[in-house]
Amino acid sequence: MKPAQLARLLDAEFASVERGEHTPVMIWGPPGVGKSQLVAQAARIHGVAVIDLRLSQLEPSDLRGIPYREGSRVEWAPPSALPDAERHGPRGFLFLDEITSALPSVAAAAYQLILDRRLGDYQVPPGWAIIAAGNRLSDRGVVYAMPAPLANRFAHVELQPDIDDWLAWAQQAGLDARLRAFLADNPRWLFDYDPDLRPLAFPTPRAWAFVDRALRKFGDDAQLLPSAVAGCVGEAAANALLGFLASGAVEVEGWLNDPPRVRGLDAAQLAELSTRALAWLDRQAAPLDAAPRLLALAAQIDDPGLSLHLVLGLRERLGESLYRLPAFSDWCDAVGDALVDVVQA
Repeated sequence: MKPAQLARLLDAEFASVERGEHTPVMIWGPPGVGKSQLVAQAARIHGVAVIDLRLSQLEPSDLRGIPYREGSRVEWAPPSALPDAERHGPRGFLFLDEITSALPSVAAAAYQLILDRRLGDYQVPPGWAIIAAGNRLSDRGVVYAMPAPLANRFAHVELQPDIDDWLAWAQQAGLDARLRAFLADNPRWLFDYDPDLRPLAFPTPRAWAFVDRALRKFGDDAQLLPSAVAGCVGEAAANALLGFLASGAVEVEGWLNDPPRVRGLDAAQLAELSTRALAWLDRQAAPLDAAPRLLALAAQIDDPGLSLHLVLGLRERLGESLYRLPAFSDWCDAVGDALVDVVQA
């Protein structure tokens, strides 16, 4: 499941809680793909609290509470971290993170909480959704196989990184435009994790956010920047990014927003920009609607051969529908006689 799809699922599950239709959700996925961030994002969107319980760090009594004597009886004091309508609000997300890394005794203590929304006398407030997350056995972390009785208490989804979702998030979050351009052109580097190698640093959506911080802190320090980036995503990904930055690559969106700027580029830069602009088009949900922006860019390219190259790339992708766009006529008018000379040559 893509991040955008999971965000919609979490939204629907939260809306279903007060109708009594909520099903606890278990999010599976490798490290760094954004499981906890998506839950936190859902809570922010709805303006509610999220209680993040890291079950790998808890003992059974941390969930069950501690006993105390009340007259001739023993009562249980529930932990303060569990949702309380007065302290935390009537609605929210109870997030049981790292559940697959929890001791089996802790997982067993969570059974009743997850399915029955209660532990002993404690009751989860009716407006709270229950979401859990954990890594898979194949990720080679500190992970226990989920017991069947616990697994049967969830609806299960597996989160997979997606370059388009990440780029949309990164733009909204204001991550470095050069970093976004690199991953847009090299989506294979968004996530590259081999659990058999047990790397300390490897590319993940979360790690690339750390790279953005490194670019801000060490971008002007040629000695520290390579090590800082490699410390986030590993040597191979760091070398690929730094090579991209050294090439003077630019973000496609910047040129599309200001086409006249291309008049200052040399032939090599224009050829690179054309290639990247067509790759940008391939990622658009409605390429025909996005094509006029590339035609406007092509109209500003001084080199008629490179301008034609970009438009021929559009023709390969869009077919004859390209010719019906008003922007295509504008491009023909702008190129004019120079285009005729190129075709005749």
